[in-house]
Amino acid sequence: MTSAADSLLTEIRSCTLCAGNLPYPPRPIVQIEAQARILIIGQAPGIKAHDSSQPWNDASGDKLRGWLGVNREQFYSPVFTHLPMAFCFPGYKNGADAPPPKICAVTWHAKVQAHLKPALTLYIGRYAQQYYLPEHKTLTEAVRSTTQSSGNVYSLPHPSGRNNRWQARNPWFEAHSLEVLRHSVAGVIKG
Repeated sequence: MTSAADSLLTEIRSCTLCAGNLPYPPRPIVQIEAQARILIIGQAPGIKAHDSSQPWNDASGDKLRGWLGVNREQFYSPVFTHLPMAFCFPGYKNGADAPPPKICAVTWHAKVQAHLKPALTLYIGRYAQQYYLPEHKTLTEAVRSTTQSSGNVYSLPHPSGRNNRWQARNPWFEAHSLEVLRHSVAGVIKG
């Protein structure tokens, strides 16, 4: 990374903007690689990612890697930047992870993305889609629209078990969209 990007990453890792609103001490979890070819914008780290300080280090990450057709080594390599909507674990609400506080994306995303030139951007989950792709009124519309276009932007449901029902109601996602996505990811990784 450039010295400016390194400085930004240091600043992000010491961020305490949400300290008073989090159930745990702030622990920003991002992976920013200036040379990354694939940008993943997810929701927020879960408790396992918080505990390990590694993004997507849980069952959702395993499922996402399967969707993308990559292994752990590839997923955590400099090919990928992991930029969640909120950098710290937001705690729980109603039996699930709480929504990501918007202050992270508002404060940091444009600064980080100024250092990136990804060939492929993936918006994982509804929070990322609502922020970046507000023209799509539903998760289904966002996923269907972006995965049918075979472009450089894809929307995906969050890979948590909470979305198994959505996947069952939308078999086209697994039957067609994941094949298109894997092909795009493989092409970017091969260069």
